[in-house]
Amino acid sequence: MTTALTGSIEGRIAEELGVRERQVKAAVELLDGGSTVPFIARYRKEATEMLDDAQLRTLEERLRYLRELEERRGAVLDSVREQGKLTAELEEQIRSAATKARLEDIYLPFKPKRRTKAQIAREAGLEPLAEGLLGDPSVEPAAAAAAFVDPEKGVADAQAALDGARAILTERFSEDADLIGELRERMWGRGRLAARVREGKEEAGAKFADYFDFAEEFTRLPSHRVLAMLRGEKEEVLDLVLEPEPAGEEPAAGTPSSYEAIVADRFGVAERGRPGDKWLKDTVRWAWRTRILVHLGIDLRLRLRTAAEDEAVQVFAANLRDLLLAAPAGTRATLGLDPGFRTGVKVAVVDATGKVVATDVIHPHVPQNRWEESLGKLARLAKEHAVELIAIGNGTASRETDKLAGELIAGHSELKLTKVMVSEAGASVYSASAFASQELPGMDVSLRGAVSIARRLQDPLAELVKIDPKSIGVGQYQHDLSEVKLSRSLDTVVEDCVNGVGVDVNTASAPLLARVSGIGSGLAENIVAHRDANGPFPSRKALKSVPRLGPKAYEQCAGFLRIRGGEDPLDASSVHPEAYPVVRRMGESSGSEVAALIGNTAVLRGLRPESFVDDSFGLPTVTDILKELEKPGRDPRPAFKTATFKEGVEKIADLASGMVLEGVVTNVAAFGAFVDIGVHQDGLVHVSAMSRTFVKDPREVVKPGDIVKVKVLDVDIPRKRISLTLRLDDEAAPGSEGPGPRAERGGRRGGGRPPQQRRERTGRGNGGSSGGGGTGGSAGGGRPQAAPANSAMADALRRAGLVDPKKKR
Repeated sequence: MTTALTGSIEGRIAEELGVRERQVKAAVELLDGGSTVPFIARYRKEATEMLDDAQLRTLEERLRYLRELEERRGAVLDSVREQGKLTAELEEQIRSAATKARLEDIYLPFKPKRRTKAQIAREAGLEPLAEGLLGDPSVEPAAAAAAFVDPEKGVADAQAALDGARAILTERFSEDADLIGELRERMWGRGRLAARVREGKEEAGAKFADYFDFAEEFTRLPSHRVLAMLRGEKEEVLDLVLEPEPAGEEPAAGTPSSYEAIVADRFGVAERGRPGDKWLKDTVRWAWRTRILVHLGIDLRLRLRTAAEDEAVQVFAANLRDLLLAAPAGTRATLGLDPGFRTGVKVAVVDATGKVVATDVIHPHVPQNRWEESLGKLARLAKEHAVELIAIGNGTASRETDKLAGELIAGHSELKLTKVMVSEAGASVYSASAFASQELPGMDVSLRGAVSIARRLQDPLAELVKIDPKSIGVGQYQHDLSEVKLSRSLDTVVEDCVNGVGVDVNTASAPLLARVSGIGSGLAENIVAHRDANGPFPSRKALKSVPRLGPKAYEQCAGFLRIRGGEDPLDASSVHPEAYPVVRRMGESSGSEVAALIGNTAVLRGLRPESFVDDSFGLPTVTDILKELEKPGRDPRPAFKTATFKEGVEKIADLASGMVLEGVVTNVAAFGAFVDIGVHQDGLVHVSAMSRTFVKDPREVVKPGDIVKVKVLDVDIPRKRISLTLRLDDEAAPGSEGPGPRAERGGRRGGGRPPQQRRERTGRGNGGSSGGGGTGGSAGGGRPQAAPANSAMADALRRAGLVDPKKKR
């Protein structure tokens, strides 16, 4: 038994994280006591000795896994014990199993199963024959089998007896835990996943063309390729085969594979000219081909899918985090436009606080073509409500509506309007939700979308928390991923983002409050109801009067809730109420009132943190308090800014190789980044075109919302594919392929490195490209502008084909 396994779960996690066991024990105790990760990371640094939120999230996940493993271990021990087969050696093996896979390998021979051929053979008394032939190959198999013929037991002749013996040995070979573990790792390290197109599916499955004749090593397959191939198989376009050997090392016909040799060696089977050698070798081959290879194939497919899912979930979570923490435009009156042709453009004006003050529907486009009338209505609304920003949804008719807004800006320069294209991903989901009905009662569903578009420009975090994260669509193959795994990951991201920014309890919606540490949906509704009935909360202490908000919930949530202009100036900061006495001592020490102390950098930096450490609050917390007092309630999100799209470049046909354009990063995947350059179709900067040096993770170079300059390398209009580079000195002539979509470097069945960017493009949500709205816009003077940092949202994947096109926006 290894050292790690003789210790506690906490000890194993501590070893994995590279921290002390007491740190893990303290964190586990807090988690088990109902504390959340944001609360522990922010306000219990002394207890965990500075474990950060990333470590705590890993700890939480491993704790869940290891506890599940221990529960399963107990069930396995009970099962084997009830069968009367639990020896001391077997118990030691079960207790030392470090993973669920290893535990199941050990349990396999004892797992209750339907009557197998091996069991039937044992019942017929053929086990001595099997053991005899394996132990003494000098015996002639047919002669030995003749003694076991018994028609009454179902053994009609010698061949039937040998078949039964083979079934017994096959089961024994295939249920040897150590052998299966060795073969599984060998196949993982050497094997390949191969794909080929099904007959007659070439045209219907064209989006999977890169996988029609493809093979790549398991260990080199990135998640998007695995998920693309699995989807191709699910859609009955591809056949997938797991090939155990590397290219060029497949055994010749009739020659044993390296895996068969390992099985044979394990059980002492060898060709030495003895009568039983050939029968035993055939038995090994039979076991390998009919049982072991099938079992390993199932295991490795699951391993491939799990690894691909884990990476895809990480990409989804990272992009969601960037999206939620994107720059807010802030408290500025905004006019939201939800574009449409036949149904018109839905209009909503929200004031600086997000309150809806006006709605309308205009019809500037075909078939009505009431352009001038529409301009007049928008101008009137902008003047009447002192509008500063125009938020334009990026779906159907977005560029046409963008032109309308551009004329409005050009014709009314005195209004000083700025227009920005905003992702409308998930807007329709919100519009039809129960919360939207409650929040905007009596308003037409179509108009609610315009409200959402306007508000998400003002504060993307506050608005997007009202939508299921999966509906925002910033992931790869999200509909193919484990629902539980994805939801758990995305929920933690939303929780971390909301608590990292903080929430104004007197203006926040119930969905936003529900994401605050210690507050669920029920308690959030109670807070809103109390606020509506009694007016704004004057202090954090007043939260204690909310029904069902007890001491534990208050402890967890108080530090993340803000009350601006309340009774206590500290209530607008992230200082937890339990630490207010520390601040008061700081005031006394400096001879200042608390209100005068806040924001007074000179005084605060003159204080020695060590002077305020006591039994309850250590140096980390005191240091955090001083930093917060310097800039109370500071927003960790970046400043709002926009990028400018090039005039005259509005559709993919307007692009030419060599153009240098400004755009906004809309999504980052494992293979590169998608950039909106204002042509309704995002371009791809492959990871190989991001830097002159090797880039392991594209997120090291760019993140969603970043404004970048790119050069067009190649444009494939029929397939709606745009290849871009961040290296502006890259050369690209018309029709050139550069390092972009079709710069391939081998990787088909002949071996070598697999195709890169072209295959990556298939590795999106539906395996191909789809049209959609651009992420364009204009600022003062009518110049087109790209989406700002805060609106670089999930539409990239929908427009670039990374999200199921059947999914509602």
